Amino acid sequence: MRPKKRTSRDVAAEITDLIIRKLEEGVPPWSRPWRSTGAGGRPLRHCGTPYTGINTLYLWALGDAQGYRSRYWMTYRQAEALGANVRRGETGALSVYYSSFKKHETHPETGKDVERSIRFLRHYVVFNADQIDALPAYFYAPDEPETPVAPSARQAAIDTFFATIPADVRHGGNQAYFTPTFDHIQLPHRSAFRSMDLYASTRCHETVHWSGHASRLARTFGKRFGDKAYAFEELVAEIGAGLCCADLGLPNVLHDGHASYVGHWVGILRGDKTAIIHAASKAEQAFNFLKSFGASAPDPASGDDGAEAVAATV
Repeated sequence: MRPKKRTSRDVAAEITDLIIRKLEEGVPPWSRPWRSTGAGGRPLRHCGTPYTGINTLYLWALGDAQGYRSRYWMTYRQAEALGANVRRGETGALSVYYSSFKKHETHPETGKDVERSIRFLRHYVVFNADQIDALPAYFYAPDEPETPVAPSARQAAIDTFFATIPADVRHGGNQAYFTPTFDHIQLPHRSAFRSMDLYASTRCHETVHWSGHASRLARTFGKRFGDKAYAFEELVAEIGAGLCCADLGLPNVLHDGHASYVGHWVGILRGDKTAIIHAASKAEQAFNFLKSFGASAPDPASGDDGAEAVAATV
């Protein structure tokens, strides 16, 4: 059954809202320290032609949000022409383009008939190949075996540092985050990162988040991007990761995935001149807590913030 046509969609708003949401999650799909398995490169039309402009960014962001692995997108009719069918209940994405029409009107001063070209945004609905059954095999991303990344020159120190920290670290998917609710760290597979140094520095950031759990240092986690507590926790994690990276001799750079918090950090620091001192103190506490696992079983320090479980802290 062909899906019903959707009308009155605010195309620009939908695209903008999705891009903003991905930025707020701190994971811009076009810039991250790991590769998105199977879905790298520009999104492609059914004929293999790459999308351009805002369609590239939007379909990248949507594919990332939905976990699609295929690069291919197509309309319902294009899928039908290939002998395939969109699965029932799937929601399509927007592919946009500018069109124009000619309008005749009377010039207000001369009274002459003039022709004016008016541009407007149009769209059509496309589906990712992962939403479609029975397409030829090349439309779907192949299962790629995990290929080892060359060890870091600092690998021994990295392995020693993480080996004694009893965090539950899970690998898979295309996101890096710590979830206080379920108390585990999620990372892409090591082979997805461009280097083991980047894997280690990303793991440092998420492990600092792990240290703030209610059962450990009990830092307050904000509920959403924009909360002062949320932005403050990200600042603590970034400073703490910097301390870990410096200790391990890793590159100490602000990951693109966390750069979107900078504006919120500035707001916090401008509003409270003691905030950076507090954040640095919390980061130092987290760093010492993580280092202590290498010496002896730690006694979790008490924090001066309450704890609040949320879905995920990136």
